[in-house]
Amino acid sequence: MQAHPNTVDPSEIAKFEAMAAEWWDPHGKFKPLHMLNPCRLDYITQQIAGEFDRDLTLGKPFEGLRLLDIGCGGGLLSEPMARLGADVVGADAAEGNLPVARIHAEQSGLEIDYRHTTAEDMAAAGEQFDVVLNMEVVEHVADPLSYLTATQQLLKPGGLEICSTINRNPKSYAMAIFGAEVVMRWLPRGTHEWNKFITPDELFGLLRQAGLEPVDRKGFVFNPILWSWSISDRDLSVNYVTASVKPG
Repeated sequence: MQAHPNTVDPSEIAKFEAMAAEWWDPHGKFKPLHMLNPCRLDYITQQIAGEFDRDLTLGKPFEGLRLLDIGCGGGLLSEPMARLGADVVGADAAEGNLPVARIHAEQSGLEIDYRHTTAEDMAAAGEQFDVVLNMEVVEHVADPLSYLTATQQLLKPGGLEICSTINRNPKSYAMAIFGAEVVMRWLPRGTHEWNKFITPDELFGLLRQAGLEPVDRKGFVFNPILWSWSISDRDLSVNYVTASVKPG
C-alpha cells in the first residue's frame, strides 16, 4: 500500500479548533461560510446530479451515493448532503470540530459518520467514495499535491471531486484577508495566509498531477451592495470552485 506523507499543518488545525463551538452560529466567526453556503450547495448539487444522472426534484436524489466531506468542520455541507440521501462521511483533522458536528446532526435527526482523521489515512485504509467534497481546505494544508493525490485515491473510478479555494492576487488579499479579517472582522486575524492561496490554473495543474481530470470551474462572487453571493462563469478573482472526475 502506498505510504502518504502527512499534509496536516498543526497551526492551521489549532485555528479552527479555537472556533469550533461557533460553527452553527450564522452571526459568529463562520458567518462568511453561512452566507456562501447556498451558492456552494447549488454548485455541488448541480455537479453531482449531472455526473450521476440524478433528478434533484426527487426526495432523496443522492440515495446510493457514498460521499466524503473532507475538512467537514461543524457539518455545514455534510448535513444537506445527508438530507439529499447520500451516505455521508465527514472527516476533519481538527478533533474539536467533531463533537459540535455530531451533536448538531443528532439534533437534526441525521445519521452522519463523523471521523477525526485525514485524507491520507483514509486513502491508506482503502476507503472509496463516489463523491469527495474538498471545500476551502487545500489552502490550509502543508503539501497541496500530496493532499490532492490522497483525495483522488479516495474516489472510485468515475467519481467526482469538488474542490473550492481562494485565488492568489491583490484583490483576494484585499477581500479575503484585509476585508474579511481586518475590516469586517468576520474571521480572526491569521485565519488565511495569502501565500497559501492557489490560482485556478495552478489548481487545475495540481489536480491533473494528482490523477484527476478537471471538467469545470466557476467563481463565487460577493456583491457588497446586495450583500449576497452568486455563481459566475467569468469572475474567479477571489473565491472559486472546481469539479474534477477520476478516469474510469
